[in-house]
Amino acid sequence: MNHRALASFIWSVADLLRGDYKQSEYGRVILPFTVLRRLDCVLEPTKAGVLAELKAKTDLGVNPEPFLLRASKAGFYNADPLDLNTLIGDQDNVRANLLRYIAGFSPAVRDIFEQFEFHAQIERLAKTGLLYQVTERFARIDLHPSKVDNAAMGLAFEELIRKFAEISNETAGEHFTPREVIWLMVNLLFVEDDDALTKPEIVRTIYDPTAGTGGMLSVAGEYLAKHNPRGHLSMFGQELNPESYAICKADMLIKGQAIENIAPGNTLSEDGHAGRHFDYMLSNPPFGVEWKKVEKQVRAEHEQKGYDGRFGPGLPRVSDGSLLFLMHLLSKMRPRSEGGCRFGIVLNGSPLFTGGAGSGESEIRRYVLESDVVEAIVALPTDMFYNTGISTYVWILSNKKPEARRGQVQLIDASSFWCKMRKTLGSKRKEMSDEQITTVTTLFGKFVEAQLATVIDAEGKEVSRHVVLEDGTAPTAPEGGKVKLAPLSRIFPNSAFGYRTITIERPQLDDTGKPVLGQRGKAKGKPQADTNLRDTENVPLNEDVETYFKREVLPHARDAWIDHEKTKTGYEIPFTRHFHVFEPPRPLFEIDADLEALTTRIKAMLEGLAA
Repeated sequence: MNHRALASFIWSVADLLRGDYKQSEYGRVILPFTVLRRLDCVLEPTKAGVLAELKAKTDLGVNPEPFLLRASKAGFYNADPLDLNTLIGDQDNVRANLLRYIAGFSPAVRDIFEQFEFHAQIERLAKTGLLYQVTERFARIDLHPSKVDNAAMGLAFEELIRKFAEISNETAGEHFTPREVIWLMVNLLFVEDDDALTKPEIVRTIYDPTAGTGGMLSVAGEYLAKHNPRGHLSMFGQELNPESYAICKADMLIKGQAIENIAPGNTLSEDGHAGRHFDYMLSNPPFGVEWKKVEKQVRAEHEQKGYDGRFGPGLPRVSDGSLLFLMHLLSKMRPRSEGGCRFGIVLNGSPLFTGGAGSGESEIRRYVLESDVVEAIVALPTDMFYNTGISTYVWILSNKKPEARRGQVQLIDASSFWCKMRKTLGSKRKEMSDEQITTVTTLFGKFVEAQLATVIDAEGKEVSRHVVLEDGTAPTAPEGGKVKLAPLSRIFPNSAFGYRTITIERPQLDDTGKPVLGQRGKAKGKPQADTNLRDTENVPLNEDVETYFKREVLPHARDAWIDHEKTKTGYEIPFTRHFHVFEPPRPLFEIDADLEALTTRIKAMLEGLAA
């Protein structure tokens, strides 16, 4: 059963809830019951052994917990003789038996159901007379890993959350990221790490500060298991939403991960992994979400700890906290001396250019570029996420850049790499194919510039596309057609994104047209600036300010000067500008010919109607 069919089957339980529950409340019942059934199926093969071990150790007066964990072979256990199939055999006592069954789980699992506030839903279902029917419906589903593997189960959870988010007008993108985007990010993370992919028994750590249901961590684990079955990836995360946290914790539990590595709470105000550093990190923080709720704690850390804390470089505007997560990840990088770290983060377009020189955003960009930790930025297609159609970008940062990459940033425009989905899911209308993901990964791995060649036939239709590397040859145009070339991968020095904002002053003039001179202090005898004529210019960092001033300003304002005390250094990454291809308009005679032909056709049609 694929994840969508499974999600639809589980969703059918909503028919039972209709009327007694609002649509926005369905998830409060369906999600914890799905987790319960999954755990129930996982423990089924070892249930008898666990009960036998419990009796033996209890008779000896020994703490049975470590022995039960070993007997269950799952990292958790249930010490109650009941399971979902047996407890529905006693219809009159299903409420009491279900509560007793949940209490029989090991402490870590009980915490999952506490996060769901599952006891309150059991009481509510019992009052409405639906508890037995819902429990019986879930007892019929076989969710054992042999039938539904971890990957399919994770996708099913995500599909359910997406549906619940849609009907309750919540933001689905706050919960999970499309799988093909995660695959792309994971490919980029591991592409240069030969040790992780080849050395047996190697151990690596990965962290997601906005873990959601654990999708990013799971895909990273699947990737490493596929390429190095004897390697081990220890997963760490933190999640604010209680339901997502509970699902993530349950998923990690089933995968054999240490579930204490998944922390609850807001990453920005209460770091659940303070002092830890990681080999890899992934994150898709909420787009354009304000951080006013945690402003007090964040500002206090910025002002009191500076660069010894997480937010030393600066603070972005309160309306968008994306760059706070970027700085948080920077603070979690394993030092280069200990092996270093690479991480990927999904951001919208705002962090690339918002904020002028001296602003919090510009200072953060300045910090990451001058620290030489930005490896690449990849533009994704629009309409890739379930909750938004805006442009998004994957940033790849590392403190262990290979020699060839040092001092440089690679920009890859993958915005045209998409396939249309058969069925729209929320705002998601496009997806990336495996081939397209491989192309982007190859461009990153080879660290080369490239162009995208689009072959167009004589009728103006696109025939094919080809990636042309910097030393390659573009395809030949068909007869009557043409080949359009557009940049696909570009490499720039870090300094290319820096600039100095200089303040241009012009003198204040008196009634006779002469400059007004200062009368006292440092300004004595110097022309006084007219604030109404004040202007600013952005000078590229790699260009001399005086040379720029003489070339661009003095020819137009001979009396102007630079107030050097007001000069500020800024950084921005104008991604779109670097990939824009100017297409000159068609010749006027062609447009006139088309208009004349169209006019003739319309005239002929009107004459036909009149006849």
